[in-house]
Amino acid sequence: MIKLPTPIRPLLALAAMAAVALGASACGTTTADVENGRILFIERCGTCHTLAEAGTTATVGPNLDDAFGAAREAGEGGETIEGVVEAQVEFPRPSTEDPAISMPADVVEGQELEDVAAYVGKWAGVPGAAPPKVPGGPGAQVFANNGCGGCHTLAAAKSGGTVGPDLDEVLSGQSAAMIHEDIVDPNKVIAQGYPPSVMPLNFEETLSPEELEDLVEYLVESTGGKGAALQGGKAGGAKSKGG
Repeated sequence: MIKLPTPIRPLLALAAMAAVALGASACGTTTADVENGRILFIERCGTCHTLAEAGTTATVGPNLDDAFGAAREAGEGGETIEGVVEAQVEFPRPSTEDPAISMPADVVEGQELEDVAAYVGKWAGVPGAAPPKVPGGPGAQVFANNGCGGCHTLAAAKSGGTVGPDLDEVLSGQSAAMIHEDIVDPNKVIAQGYPPSVMPLNFEETLSPEELEDLVEYLVESTGGKGAALQGGKAGGAKSKGG
């Protein structure tokens, strides 16, 4: 996760890092791909950080919109934020063996780091930022808005996350009720090879009943699930393959 200053000191930290951003921009050897940076951020960083435009809501690390919002309001530009992100990823502070305290070193490197830094520099702390509209209906939008593709592979969403199970495999043949339970109680049955408590446990609170129903219907349709759609966003309990 990206360890950033407390809200009391963000401008001082950004000022100290400004030279890094200027040095990086002066090299001119590569061109950052912001769209690729978004994909990489969701896959590599979204499991720890909240960023509105990415649709990620994790709370292991700092909320990047909050961390950079005040600095952006004070006039700091995206290049400075890029420099802070690049420096922090290359040299995480503090550096410990505990992933709950510090980010692993070089979670992205080289061109991928430039892409991620450019993406965060463009969107972190931007008022009103939200995930882009996606095809596939309301359920596909819920899937995108909540960064599900950063953790899961789903062919219909063109996502390739590997933090969690491949949804095309584990949800195939499941009913709406089973998929609903996988979402709202992901620790009930853990998919083999995956640790518990990686998937957020509060989707029943953060998603409206309509959003939850839309998401379940989208996953049923996308993975060849079976059974009727949920009624009013509710479903009975059933054994699941969650994770």
